[in-house]
Amino acid sequence: MKVKMKKKMKKEWPAAAVAGALLISVIIGWCLQNTPSAADLFAPLGVIYVNLIKMIMVPLVFTSLILGIASTADLKKIGKMGIGTIIIFLFTTAAAVITGLIVSNLFQPGLGIAAGSGVYEVNEFPGIQDILTGIFPSNMIDPLLNADMLQIIFMAVIVGLAFVKVFSKENKGNKEIGKTLYRCIEDLYEIMIVITNGVMSLTPIGILGLMIPAVAQNGLDVLLPLGKMIFVFYLAVVIHIGIVYCVSLQCLSRVSVKEFFLGMLPAQVVAFVTCSSAAALPVSMRRTQEKLKVSKEVSGFVLPLGATVNMDGNALYQGIAALFIAQAYGIELSLWMQLVIVLTGTFASIGAAGIPGAGMVVLSTVLMSVGLPVDGIALIAGIDRILDMGRTLTNVTGDAVAACVIENQMHPAAERRTARNES
Repeated sequence: MKVKMKKKMKKEWPAAAVAGALLISVIIGWCLQNTPSAADLFAPLGVIYVNLIKMIMVPLVFTSLILGIASTADLKKIGKMGIGTIIIFLFTTAAAVITGLIVSNLFQPGLGIAAGSGVYEVNEFPGIQDILTGIFPSNMIDPLLNADMLQIIFMAVIVGLAFVKVFSKENKGNKEIGKTLYRCIEDLYEIMIVITNGVMSLTPIGILGLMIPAVAQNGLDVLLPLGKMIFVFYLAVVIHIGIVYCVSLQCLSRVSVKEFFLGMLPAQVVAFVTCSSAAALPVSMRRTQEKLKVSKEVSGFVLPLGATVNMDGNALYQGIAALFIAQAYGIELSLWMQLVIVLTGTFASIGAAGIPGAGMVVLSTVLMSVGLPVDGIALIAGIDRILDMGRTLTNVTGDAVAACVIENQMHPAAERRTARNES
């Protein structure tokens, strides 16, 4: 009994440490609101932690995506996985915008807010031509150096498909072609997993460095005037996760809701405190493979793609923010205009992959699509960090849900039972 207890405590310790660090960070940050310089002393811990995650992110994504595609010998299977993933992303993104609009219409967070005369400048949303051409790199080095995730995913897909072609029956006479390189990529992936485990063990320290300055800087003076907006946004997050994601898990996957959230908790916390889907990607991949039993080929394909193009949290934010700004300016939006917000928010959120400050860029596009003043973004710029934490948490959770659904689609329960019986 004692041995079992020890094993259980060791297994649950990381999650307990993460939760404890989050609570301690909030308490310390709250106490240091009047002395932000003291809170900033913790900031280097957060910077180091995020830099370490960024260090492992590119090689981990690149190798895992190549191996995921290369291990799927059937090109039709790869196509099926890709189409299924895009359909899920589009569905959950549209559902997120609709959820945001419904909650905003019910609670009207913008009423009573003075619109003021603030001006907020955002980058121009790129055209479709720029987005498409931006996917294709001019060389294979720059995307890796600049961490351009769209181009990295494109290169990994091309290399993975090349391996599938080389290992196909058509080239059975040249059995050794590509195997040395493939083994090198496998070895690099395994090494990156070991390094990832080491970096993830530093998560409680990283949380202290990221959360304490954030809590100290966003005190009551910032939060209280826009408290209703924050409440409405996080209520929408809970509703979207509780309905769209939980129903998807229950109906379209083999993973129970309880099993999912227990397995993904560390990844969700990392996403919440770093405000970066890419930063949470290494731990998301590890948790989905180890705890949710998602295969390497599915997690290696769906999660990197989702971290780049699946922005449910941003889409949720677009609907709420658009109505908040309309209400603050006293502008009534018709049902047709809200439908335009749904369509624009859905496709712009996916199309904005890789754009710096994508949340604000997409929001400006949504506002312009229905004639709302872009300067209204200045009203919520002060709480963007608080909202960004919830956006990223939703994004990462949605990616993991999609991976579980695609896993069930690609490897049905009956197929797995047959494989186990044959072995």
